[in-house]
Amino acid sequence: MSQIRFISTSTIRATPSPNESTRRIELTPWDLQLLLVNPIQKGLLFLKPTPSQEKELKGINLIDHLKTSLSSTLHIFYPLVGRLVMVENDDDKTTSFFLDCNNLGAQFVHAVADDVTVADILEPIYVPDIVNSLFLMNGVLNYEGISKPLLAVQVTELADGIFIGCTLNHCVVDGTSFWHFFNTWSEISRGNSTDPTIPTSQSPPNFQRCFLDDIINFPIHIPFLEPGEKFIPPPLKEQVFHFSREKIAQLKAKANAEMGTNNVNISSLQAVLGHLWRSVIRSQRCSANKEIHYRVLVGMRRRVQPPLPDEYLGNAVLFGTVTTTAGNLLEHGLGWAAWQMNKMIASQTAEEVRKYVKDWMKAPKIFKLSSLTSNAIGTGSSPRFNVYGNDFGWGRPIAVRSGVGNKFDGKLTVFPGVEEGSMDFEACLSPETLQAMMDDAEFMEALAS
Repeated sequence: MSQIRFISTSTIRATPSPNESTRRIELTPWDLQLLLVNPIQKGLLFLKPTPSQEKELKGINLIDHLKTSLSSTLHIFYPLVGRLVMVENDDDKTTSFFLDCNNLGAQFVHAVADDVTVADILEPIYVPDIVNSLFLMNGVLNYEGISKPLLAVQVTELADGIFIGCTLNHCVVDGTSFWHFFNTWSEISRGNSTDPTIPTSQSPPNFQRCFLDDIINFPIHIPFLEPGEKFIPPPLKEQVFHFSREKIAQLKAKANAEMGTNNVNISSLQAVLGHLWRSVIRSQRCSANKEIHYRVLVGMRRRVQPPLPDEYLGNAVLFGTVTTTAGNLLEHGLGWAAWQMNKMIASQTAEEVRKYVKDWMKAPKIFKLSSLTSNAIGTGSSPRFNVYGNDFGWGRPIAVRSGVGNKFDGKLTVFPGVEEGSMDFEACLSPETLQAMMDDAEFMEALAS
């Protein structure tokens, strides 16, 4: 495949410039714990618009249209064109961070890979390495948002397609906020409106931080950051596994049947996670007494009291962990594995959230990728996000891919599939593990044929 050629780089600011009503946004423990990991990198693959479709984009070319609609979107999501600010607190030798909505701008890059086709991206068994080149700011850590853009967009023209790759600082958004922004941008682009005051079907973001007022005094003081050595994972490959709606229903029914009538209600996602976990551990040929972990990002918007609105801009997630041994996992069936997920997720109550925040304030813990990956499988994202509704004006996307950020041996990123009710898992594992999974009849039987 060819190298990507960079055509232009622009700074996109909110238009018109946002008012001063919310110039400063405080960062919560949920935000601060992610200072030393990578931004979110997600992107959508589209077929190239036809000449007639491109003419409908207000008579300007596609790239200029996307820039204009992005600027209008950023008037609504104006914190994304700000920067992080770090303050050194001399009195107690700590630091504090906040988000300054200063409209310094987002980065927008127009790139071309004119001998790479849609098929080159989708047809190989493993996700091709060029996908990582469709995103900006690879290797950057979130705390670097003190000097780097919080949002960086790369639009790459392929031979017969368009890839829109977004990199967004994870201290500022979680997956829910990320797709809220993406959904709003695509709707503004599709509507051909450059007036950000014209309402869309998307509710505007909510910047409140008052839900933690009784247990947090802002700004939060944390120890000086120690980034340490850059995390370098072993050689890994990525493969997308597709689970059809029918296969998912079969896994869910099997998991619930195995657990009987013990008032257990295992969800579709929990059943698929249990199936994946067992296959990965089988394929890695772990010793029976090896301690293993499955870490899942659990959404907290509906779990705090009072609940946070879906439009809350920021992080509202906690890492939930299931721990067992390899032998214990494989001796039990699918239902038991999924039930462990079910119990862990159910334990993330409003009381537990408050306890977590109080404990974190006493001893702040800043995650590093190296600390999250030991003997662990991890799943982020959600099959509930609106991914395939992002029509920018020339049709819906045909695939979603993520960048290299926060990847490690055992990262399983879940997306909704193209067909309603289906799921795709982007599995980042060693080539040996992926091949063993392909040879695992029990695992493959549950995949869509």
